[in-house]
Amino acid sequence: MKIFYNILLGAAVIIALMFVALVYFTGKGDAMSGGGAIRTTFKGKASIDDLISKVTLYTGLSFMGMMVVLDIVGNMIKD
Repeated sequence: MKIFYNILLGAAVIIALMFVALVYFTGKGDAMSGGGAIRTTFKGKASIDDLISKVTLYTGLSFMGMMVVLDIVGNMIKD
């Protein structure tokens, strides 16, 4: 169980670094714009802002999910 926890912890660190790099290198205006805004697209193609917003959303959700799983597994190890 400890090995599984360490693998999850390593994956969480990688996801966190990806999230930080995405926000840092794209700027807060692009990455943190949210997915609820109405945007016009050219011939149905998603713009780079749409792509960055979607990747940021999925990276953030996966990080949150990974932290919940780590907490559950960590509490199972203690018992």
